[in-house]
Amino acid sequence: MSRFELHRFSSPSLVLAGLCLLGAGLAHAQPVARQAALADVGRTATPAEIKAWDIDVRPDFKGLPKGKGSVRQGEVLWEAQCASCHGSFAESSEIFTPIAGGITAQDIKNGRVDGLMPGANQPNRTTLMKVATVSTLWDYINRAMPWNAPKTLTADEVYAVTAYILNLGNVLPDDYTLSDANIREVQARLPNRNGMTTAHAMWPGKELGGAAKPDVQGSNCMANCKTEVVVKSFLPDYARNAHGNLAEQSRLVGASRGVDTTQPPMAAGSPSNSAPAQVGRAQAAPEKIATSASAAATPASSTAKPAAAGAASVMPLLQKNACLACHGMDNKLVGPSFKDIANKYKDRADAANYLSGKIKSGGQGVWGAIPMPPQALSAAEAGQVSQWLLQGAVK
Repeated sequence: MSRFELHRFSSPSLVLAGLCLLGAGLAHAQPVARQAALADVGRTATPAEIKAWDIDVRPDFKGLPKGKGSVRQGEVLWEAQCASCHGSFAESSEIFTPIAGGITAQDIKNGRVDGLMPGANQPNRTTLMKVATVSTLWDYINRAMPWNAPKTLTADEVYAVTAYILNLGNVLPDDYTLSDANIREVQARLPNRNGMTTAHAMWPGKELGGAAKPDVQGSNCMANCKTEVVVKSFLPDYARNAHGNLAEQSRLVGASRGVDTTQPPMAAGSPSNSAPAQVGRAQAAPEKIATSASAAATPASSTAKPAAAGAASVMPLLQKNACLACHGMDNKLVGPSFKDIANKYKDRADAANYLSGKIKSGGQGVWGAIPMPPQALSAAEAGQVSQWLLQGAVK
């Protein structure tokens, strides 16, 4: 090798350039190798799969499918799939808050519900009082209802159920057919259509004329700041005993701390209203409290053990009282399955009376936060169902 060639290849700049080229080649090879290693992991979603999940309907009705449904069709669907939880006229508050009620003809005219204004004496706020866009109502029904079989309604059925709900709120007449062609006209009649604030940058976006300023307008406290935050809660009188006696109900986590909501509120500072006394009472024997309350609610005639009940005689009772809307035979729906109930209480000595009392009086907390409303069965019928459960809930 000549002196010139040795000098040329020993130049620091050329060596550095060579290293850079080598590094670039290795950097390019790494993603390629990584992609090859993950070639068999997952796949690209198909257009049909993307379409199945891309179901949201925006306030400008982008994403709304074509279809139509009448108020009358919605009423039939409602009675079959919705009334067991929401009531025949969407007025029930036994399981969920009411959907219809609390709005007036003036609210529909103004687009603002008076019952939501400061100082209004409105104890219960319904869905139709609060919702500002009909797309929200349509979208929620489409993706989440009915409770035990979400996404099973067709587009036409969703239009029909939405039309029936709006009819219950006097937004739509009895002979109305809601469709993708006229839903914008219905939006112009929604009682609280002017009740949603858009003075923030979160919704709607710029394409819908939204503002650009941030959602949070506060500032840090720099002087004379509060050093302790006190959080308090209370039960308003109208809601005090809305879902049964809190003292008889169990929390999902930890001990029960409910006050006796069948009694009027105690004066502040009285011994029976102090926190330690409430905790002590609830921790002492929550199961005994619930059992004794159920026994008290059970008529004396139901304490006698009914004759053995078979599925043939019990099933008409379950269907007549819409029990199957919330309880599956082998699977949990809104409440536990009949098999789970049978297994839980099969070894309990007073199970027959306890279950009969629970059926008659309802309750909350044993199986979760969703309450079971009192059932309109006679003492004999409740005893028949409880005996069937204790025999294993055989189909």
